[in-house]
Amino acid sequence: MVQNSTSFITYSEDCQFPIQNLPYGVFKHNGSTRIGVAIGDQVLDLSQVKHFFDGPAMAANQRVFDEGSLNKFMGLGRPAWKEVRSTLQRILSANEPVLRDDKTLRESAFVAISDVEMVLPAQIGDYTDFYSSRDHATNVGIMFRGKDNALMPNWLHLPVGYHGRASSVVVSGTPVRRPCGQTKADETKPPVYGPCRLLDFELETAFFVGPGNKLGEPIPIAEAQDHIFGMVLMNDWSARDIQKWEYIPLGPFLAKNFASTISPWVVTMDALEDFKLANWDQSEPKPLPYLQHDDPYTFDMKLFVDIKSETTEKTVCESNFKYMYWTMKQQLAHHSVSGCNMRPGDLLGSGTISGPNPESFGSMLEQSWKGSKTVDIGNGETRKFIADGDEVTVRGYCQGEGYRIGFGEASGLVLPAKPLES
Repeated sequence: MVQNSTSFITYSEDCQFPIQNLPYGVFKHNGSTRIGVAIGDQVLDLSQVKHFFDGPAMAANQRVFDEGSLNKFMGLGRPAWKEVRSTLQRILSANEPVLRDDKTLRESAFVAISDVEMVLPAQIGDYTDFYSSRDHATNVGIMFRGKDNALMPNWLHLPVGYHGRASSVVVSGTPVRRPCGQTKADETKPPVYGPCRLLDFELETAFFVGPGNKLGEPIPIAEAQDHIFGMVLMNDWSARDIQKWEYIPLGPFLAKNFASTISPWVVTMDALEDFKLANWDQSEPKPLPYLQHDDPYTFDMKLFVDIKSETTEKTVCESNFKYMYWTMKQQLAHHSVSGCNMRPGDLLGSGTISGPNPESFGSMLEQSWKGSKTVDIGNGETRKFIADGDEVTVRGYCQGEGYRIGFGEASGLVLPAKPLES
């Protein structure tokens, strides 16, 4: 990364999308859906500048930027990703005239972010969510099993996960309707049907898979990085009361299938390179060989959750991606070790990211400690779980010296339930 680069597109030091970032997204404008890159407060329409991508990896693949999703570009792999990034940083730099001085091209290629509608960046074929924050897993375990049995016996040996519902992954700004289902609040009575009472957020990130693998051929952990395209923020909405009744013996189902909100801009791994940190100590117990890697793949990424009601707004969580125990490489290697075939555009969620302190707990389940206490959301209002009319926003960024790598936001407004008519 060229840390001190500047662009002819002007922006402030706290702008989320400087030339060091250049995240990819898909937007709608004037009736068409196109692939773009964010720079400052502008979107660069890549279909208008695809002729600049004339290197060995992209010369024959320029038409991937005529698509309405990033899947084909994701599938080209790291040589193409690096080539495009290098070209973009060159043509957007302050001292390069090829785009800066071409008024006609600039007018057709740039659109204000405020004038576009962002959509999902990829067609998500499959979605898997993990459970990879040790603090989160420990907190939940203490609540339901006690301190001595907080972590399940398998948790320190493998990245626990479950297959989610790709069709209900939605882009930031999409309203989320409170789900209905079966709950059993009173253990002495039969279950009842109705709206979820314990609606929760889960502070997460997720990554998109790039090139896939053939069925029956696992991705070795030494090659996992070549299959990870980039990251987004995610709120994996959860219905805790529905989950409590349904999750034994096969795990969450309706409690997790009604909505998962992601941010629209995909931040590439190259943009995050300078924010790598040492991985968690996994020496006791040591993972099996197929899960071992020594190179850093944890990141110093500041994460926040805001709750906004009709009368107030407050940041209720300040966490960090560095609290992840299992890395994305380990998640991908484990997911495919059975021979499961991954495909470009598959989405893999981190699981709730909680830190060691209450202010870093990444869910209301933890913040309210299973509803035993209230959470202040400002102006005298409190919550134990999420109310109708609340808007929950996940934010995140990596802070560099004089620049910021931002992810945008993953936001959703909660609408009242729509029960079946009796």
